Amino acid sequence: MAKRKMTLTELAERVNITPANLSIFKTGKARAIRLSTLEAICRELECQPGEILEFRRN
Repeated sequence: MAKRKMTLTELAERVNITPANLSIFKTGKARAIRLSTLEAICRELECQPGEILEFRRN
């Protein structure tokens, strides 16, 4: 988001989710994400899923 000079609110509006839900994803507290949401985020940020996702064991 910083590279694109985009706020969390602006990205949330562009991908049609609430800023609160996007914040949960951004902080790593999300348990799941819809593929359509991930696709929309990647489209808006011009990135690949691997650039924004990280696997962590619980």
